[in-house]
Amino acid sequence: MSGRGNAFVGNSALEQFLYLDHPLKGLSRITQVEDETSYISILNQNASAERARNILAVETSPTDLVGEQAASQPAPVQGSAINFSLKQWSTEIKNSMSSLRKGSNDNRRSIFYTTEEWELLDPTPKDLEDSMALEEKRKHLAEGSKGLTSSAFPFDFGRIPHKARRPLKDMIGSSKNRSSSDSSPTECCSGSGNRLLSELQLKYQSQQEELEKLKKDLLSQKELVRLLQQTVRSSQYDKYFASRLCEGVPKDTLELLHQKDDQILGLNNQLEKLNLEKDSLQQEVKNLKCKVGELNERLGMLMETIQAKDEVIMKLSRQLSECEDSTSSQSGAIHSPTATCTNKELQELDRLKDNLQGYKTQNKFLNKEILELSTLRRNAEAREREWQAKYTSLEAKLCQIESKYLILLQEMKTPVCSEDQSPASEVITQLLEDALKAEPNEQPEQAFFKPHLVSEYDIYGFQTIPEDDDEEKLVAKSRALDLRSLSLSENREISTGVKWENYLASTMNREMMRCVELKNLIRSGIPHEHRSKMWKWCVNLHVKKFKDSAVPGYFQILLQKALEKPNPASKQIELDLLRTLPNNKHYSSPTSEGIQKLRNVLLAFSWRNPDIGYCQGLNRLVAIALLYLEQEDAFWCLVTIVEVFMPRDYYTKTLLGSQVDQRVFKDLLSEKLPRLHSHFEQYKVDYTLITFNWFLVVFVDSVVSDILFKIWDSFLYEGPKVIFRFALALFKYKEEEILKLQDSMSIFKYLRYFTRTILDARKLTAIAFGDLNPFPLRQIRNRRAYHLDKVRLELTELEAIREDFLRERETCAEKRDLISDDEEDS
Repeated sequence: MSGRGNAFVGNSALEQFLYLDHPLKGLSRITQVEDETSYISILNQNASAERARNILAVETSPTDLVGEQAASQPAPVQGSAINFSLKQWSTEIKNSMSSLRKGSNDNRRSIFYTTEEWELLDPTPKDLEDSMALEEKRKHLAEGSKGLTSSAFPFDFGRIPHKARRPLKDMIGSSKNRSSSDSSPTECCSGSGNRLLSELQLKYQSQQEELEKLKKDLLSQKELVRLLQQTVRSSQYDKYFASRLCEGVPKDTLELLHQKDDQILGLNNQLEKLNLEKDSLQQEVKNLKCKVGELNERLGMLMETIQAKDEVIMKLSRQLSECEDSTSSQSGAIHSPTATCTNKELQELDRLKDNLQGYKTQNKFLNKEILELSTLRRNAEAREREWQAKYTSLEAKLCQIESKYLILLQEMKTPVCSEDQSPASEVITQLLEDALKAEPNEQPEQAFFKPHLVSEYDIYGFQTIPEDDDEEKLVAKSRALDLRSLSLSENREISTGVKWENYLASTMNREMMRCVELKNLIRSGIPHEHRSKMWKWCVNLHVKKFKDSAVPGYFQILLQKALEKPNPASKQIELDLLRTLPNNKHYSSPTSEGIQKLRNVLLAFSWRNPDIGYCQGLNRLVAIALLYLEQEDAFWCLVTIVEVFMPRDYYTKTLLGSQVDQRVFKDLLSEKLPRLHSHFEQYKVDYTLITFNWFLVVFVDSVVSDILFKIWDSFLYEGPKVIFRFALALFKYKEEEILKLQDSMSIFKYLRYFTRTILDARKLTAIAFGDLNPFPLRQIRNRRAYHLDKVRLELTELEAIREDFLRERETCAEKRDLISDDEEDS
């Protein structure tokens, strides 16, 4: 019996636990609980053991050591990294099972059953002796009770033969029937029956406790099954791909692949732990909300009770005053019946006073309880906020892990020169496809990890992931996850939304005015739900004099004129409509809702300002404004930018004002960032080719959307100085990375895309409005005036050269066929 038990623990139990299709097929019957009692039945092991043995080929021998004996032996020598055996896994599993049996209670052991008779494998002689002594004791007790009941039914399922067991419900029923049939009218028999019933109840309770312990054991064994299954899967995965990779693959490649697999496995384990912790936090939040609801209900009941008590007190007070008035009115006529009535009234008055005092005391007690409940409620709310902050932090950390996972996949994707791709490239390709698809209806059995879903468009309508380039898709998805992590991290602190709500509530009954508090709020960013209102207020603040001098319906008059009589700018406007913001769903197709609005605003402005008419760049300014403003407000927003903020000739044909601002920006860069300016001068990098578009369209299509709209918040409130601030802040943000580049081509290539890699809007804002101070507007105006004269002089010289060329072409027959760019456009 002992040998058979040990062999079973070494082989059959291991095979049942390592069956890959369903780890619990060997245990087909689980604990069933009935109304009066519970019993356990376990079927025979099926063919899963043979199947697992054939798959894994785990060899064991009776001489294998387990438990403390195995721990004391020296560690085996490691073989090849590719061809290995699962014998080591078998020994570790047996060690785990041995430690589980040693850690169990002394009254029971963690075992496996192999037959329907439920026999304990390898019982000890001491257990057999205890069982026989217990049976003898029960028989003796039954004979002493004069046949009122049979021998006490055993609950020790591990030590009783199958034939001697019956369900507990039948035993209790038969015991009750015998007790009822054999009971006599005598009182002694009823007394012994009561004692026996109490013993049965105690026995039932003890067996219930034993059943709970068995359930806990079953849960621990299920967890062990899951861990063993995961271990075997990983070992089979390594063995399969190691066997495939060993054919003609360099050793360095194998080591690199193993290292990356270990990193992916570690990330998956960390992700699983974070998900478990997230679930527990969500459950605790639900429990806290339930407790808060109960406290609110109790508080409401107490408030109703206090109100009722107050009404009783008021009623008694009125009765007391009435009694006092009646007593004083009848005090003149004192006789024997009246004195008796007065004494009764006085007694009633004393009783009412006592009741009033009691109610006051009770009221104080209830008020104290209400205060305590309020304190408990505040503490519960504080704990809930703390757990919510922790949950947000964990979710942000999860997004960071997913972003690192995508970057790891991108690093592992190397080109294959040969026609036959290796298994490693197939695995990486599959992982990349799964990461990019991220279908919502994924099955939990899938072996590949899939990141969070990323929305196709952000809240502003911009496309988050491009459709064509797979590599750009992966980078864009990683950037979107980083943005989400940053937004979640910001939510852990005091939300700017709360500050905005408080400020707007304070200005409900008064007109909003310029102040330091409002400027600081706008610099921190206007919330999405308040941006439309604040942009409209900022635009009206700057164009109030224009709107007051204009006739009513000014925008509609201009629009009607443009529709009736097209001007020369109409053709260019139509060509640029679909090229404005093709990555935004509001302007992506001719039928999009924003296209017609964009056309109306540009046509109306071309009639208002014929000197400019239309310039490429104005369409993007209007498109951004229309995301939050109506057509007429977007029209006045364009007037604010072109006619109020920017100098004259900024959007004219010569772009005079834009050229002047680039020279002013060069002066500011040499002053604020001298190292970077010297670096550009050393390698002769003309960075104004990049920054020119920043100033012309106010960073549209140059930075991520979250940062873009925060820049526009401050720009519409403070004016063009904000463009200089953020242009310098972008360079300072990446100053160290740019200084590491040592050739002009790499520097210029980096400048073309580096602004899209900046995601932390809070850090960028701190640099723009903190690190770059002082930043007086008077300095910008003076430098604009200085460079304006120089640029005008240069343009005059160029115009003179152009006129000389035209005269020379007219006089010289050889140059008559030459055509200038302007003439070609016309």
